Amino acid sequence: MAEQIQSPLIILRRKQVEQETGLSRSTIYARIKLGTFPAPIQLGPRCVGWRRGAIDAFLANPASYLTKTN
Repeated sequence: MAEQIQSPLIILRRKQVEQETGLSRSTIYARIKLGTFPAPIQLGPRCVGWRRGAIDAFLANPASYLTKTN
């Protein structure tokens, strides 16, 4: 059971997020600023990633997705 990794805990890098969502880098960051796309998590000094669960939540209904802070 310890070997099973739950999907929401997987971290996706920007290129993977672009492929999954079909959004460009600039669109992703513009939507983050507007609160209509999940914010990345800091992985290192110059490295970010997105939680799989957050991207799945966005993909379930991209037109009406809002982050919890809005």
